[in-house]
Amino acid sequence: MGAEQPNAAEMPEERLTGLVSLIDRLKHAGRYDDSVSLEAILDCVGRRTFAPFLLIAGLITLAPLIGDIPGVPTLMASLVALTAAQLLLGREHLWLPRWLLARRASRQRYRQALEWLERPAGWVDRFLKPRLRRLTRPPAHLAVALTCLLIALAMPPMELIPFTANGAGLALTLFGLALFADDGLMALLGYLLTGTTLALVVMGLS
Repeated sequence: MGAEQPNAAEMPEERLTGLVSLIDRLKHAGRYDDSVSLEAILDCVGRRTFAPFLLIAGLITLAPLIGDIPGVPTLMASLVALTAAQLLLGREHLWLPRWLLARRASRQRYRQALEWLERPAGWVDRFLKPRLRRLTRPPAHLAVALTCLLIALAMPPMELIPFTANGAGLALTLFGLALFADDGLMALLGYLLTGTTLALVVMGLS
């Protein structure tokens, strides 16, 4: 028998530099199970930094087969709201309740979603680079957290308004990429998309 592969959760977080590295890490989540829990997904990327939470929540909301399941945007909103609030409070270790960590998706849906995300991942990573760092480094990361908290609070009604949840997922993804790559341009695009999406929500509910 060959040596067992290392647990992905034990791999250092600093290796995560963009979408390709994140997706490669996520392939290890619950790889011996028929379904994949949110806990297994988060364990693959670690729970000490905010960027992986944003990227995972954004990508799950964007991905077909998973993000299209009713209730998933609200579930991701809970994840973002809890982590953003803890970041604003200055917590170094992020905590999540057991009921949230226990939520699962089928292995087939999860694998297909990752395959869909792999297609643009390489192109996105080539575009990322450190720039406009004042928009990503402390204390600017608190503005990102506050904006993501606002997105999370608005996501439940977005399930009733076509395409707005996708806009929220893309905004979260942009903010996650901004913090990952120290790319302030991604943060600027995230703020712009957030404003547009929230405006559509207000108009849709009025």
